[in-house]
Amino acid sequence: MKREGGVIAVDYGDRRTGLAASDAGRVLAQPLPTLDEIDPARVAERIASLVAEREASTVVVGLPLLLDGTEGARVRKTRSFVGRLRAAIPPEVEIVEWDERLTTAEAEEWLRSAGLRRERRKEKVDAMAAVLLLRSYLEAQGRRGEI
Repeated sequence: MKREGGVIAVDYGDRRTGLAASDAGRVLAQPLPTLDEIDPARVAERIASLVAEREASTVVVGLPLLLDGTEGARVRKTRSFVGRLRAAIPPEVEIVEWDERLTTAEAEEWLRSAGLRRERRKEKVDAMAAVLLLRSYLEAQGRRGEI
């Protein structure tokens, strides 16, 4: 039986992985601390811990499609990570691959317009990209995804 709970969004990267979470009602999206980790197995374990801690029922992983919608090397790397994540979380937790085109660029612009200096933007961009990914997913599900 599928459990209903919040959503964890993952903006997977080679050096940093941005994370965001929704509330249980799937209305609000909030950034979580970015994971500074290069080992995909450790990233998967830390996300599995978050899923358990927050009683999430869905994990949305950003799929970095190319601008024309085709798949490149980055998509293959992300799908390999998704395989590790599937092995680390309970089978009743749904994993959704979600188009993340331009979320990082949008996050950069949003942070720049908020007046954050370059150093601070670099620290925050991955988490903000995860928030935008989560918001996009929630809106597509008929939820609001407010920040």
